[in-house]
This record gives sequence, structure tokens and C-alpha cells, in this order.
Amino acid sequence: MKETWLAPAKLNLFLHIVGQREDGYHLLQTIFQFIDLYDVLHFEIREDNKIVLNSPFKQQNLIYRAAFELQQRFNVSKGISIEIEKNIPIGGGLGGGSSDAATTLLALNKIWQLNQGVETLSEIGLKLGADVPIFVHGKAAWAEGIGEKLTPVDLPKPYFVVIKPDCSVATAKIFRAPHLTRNSKPITMRAFFAGQSKNDCQAVVCEEYPIIQTALNWLNQFAPAKLTGTGSCIFAAFDDKSQADQVHKQSLWQSWVVKGLNVSPALQK
Repeated sequence: MKETWLAPAKLNLFLHIVGQREDGYHLLQTIFQFIDLYDVLHFEIREDNKIVLNSPFKQQNLIYRAAFELQQRFNVSKGISIEIEKNIPIGGGLGGGSSDAATTLLALNKIWQLNQGVETLSEIGLKLGADVPIFVHGKAAWAEGIGEKLTPVDLPKPYFVVIKPDCSVATAKIFRAPHLTRNSKPITMRAFFAGQSKNDCQAVVCEEYPIIQTALNWLNQFAPAKLTGTGSCIFAAFDDKSQADQVHKQSLWQSWVVKGLNVSPALQK
């Protein structure tokens, strides 16, 4: 019998780079909030030990790796067939690959009856990518370290207009940029809520991909617009859905109207 699970997208409501580790990883401050834009994953248990992933997207090897890591660590004799309906754009900074991996860990923990806690699954997820633990924990959070030190926060849940200009940003390229700000002073949560934050990657991304600056300028006409993470997607918040819908209808680029979420639907299975 197939089980269907949702993997939500996320927004980085701000992103400060406050340092860099010796291994090259950047130290961050950010707030993650989920949105109701989902990839849909279908799982069906197999009696052999094969992991079969039906997906045309090469990026979905994170799903395979998540299943393989779990299977190997706990000596699982069963296999799994996985199908994915991909709705979160690739390279947009919305965390689709990380979310898919996290949902795979959560789903297989249940389907394979492993009964592992969130901390164990997060530890496995961190090996796959810095953003995987936030999706495993499944609650909107203030994040520090490389994104794995999480403090749940209760955030307003506005409607967001999310726009994806016609480009995909290479995260590694942005983090290698010599003029990227790497020494922002750490802020408090209170400072964030007072509006004292930005995305340190935004200037570099817009310099490399001018179409993103064009989209930001356009969206700024309606509400303060920001880049999410190091991807190509930008967003602005609206209290009123009808206003968000009107902006969405006028967009020159691929766009969505989505609702902010403080709890991932993957936690509610």
C-alpha cells in the first residue's frame, strides 16, 4: 500500500553570515518558515532490500541517499519504492531537495518501523545537507551555526508572493564570491522583529544574476521584497490574500501565492 507524504518549501526570512569555520562552512543566522508549496512523495514498501526512485530529476539523489543512509544504519532488510511529484522549483532557494530528503527520513522511520527520535534523524540529515535538520524538526525556527542549531519560533503566518525569475543560482558560487559579507554582527531575535535584518547574499546574487534585481525592484512596488537563501526566488509578505493574488496576477515571472506555516505537514502524519 502506498503512503503519500508532503515535503514543504521554506523561506529564509533573513540571512546573516557571521563567520566561517576552518572547513569552509559559513556560520549563519537565519529564520526558517515553511510555506504551503509542496513536493509530493509516494512510498511503497518492498519485500526485497532495493531502493527504487522514480524521478527524472538528478537532484533527487538526496532522496536516495536519505533512504540508503537509514537502511544501512539500522540494517533494514526491507526496500522501498519512491515516486515524486516535483512542484518546488530547483535552484530557487526554497529548500526542495533538503525537504524531500527530510520527508524521506521521517516517512521511512515510520514505514520501516524504526522508531527513531527526531535528533537521530536530524543527525543523519545533517550529513546530507545543512538545511535537512530544519525540515526533520518541522517547526519554524531561528537557526544558527551552519543552520543546524534550531530554536522554534512562533511567527505570523502572512500570505507570501514568491517569484522565481528565469534562472537558477549556484549556491557554491555565491558562497565563494570574494566580496560576500562574511562578518555581519550577530543580532537578537528582537532585532529581527524590529526590522534590523537583511540577506547578506542578496547583493552578490543580484550582481551575478541581474534579472533577480529586476524582479526585486518590481516586487518592491507592492511590499518589501527579499531574496530567500542563496537561490533565485524572491518573496514579499501580505496580510491580505486578495492583495497577494493581485500582485501574483501581474507578475512577469513564474510565481505563487502561498501561506506561511509554522509546522510542517510531514510532522502531522
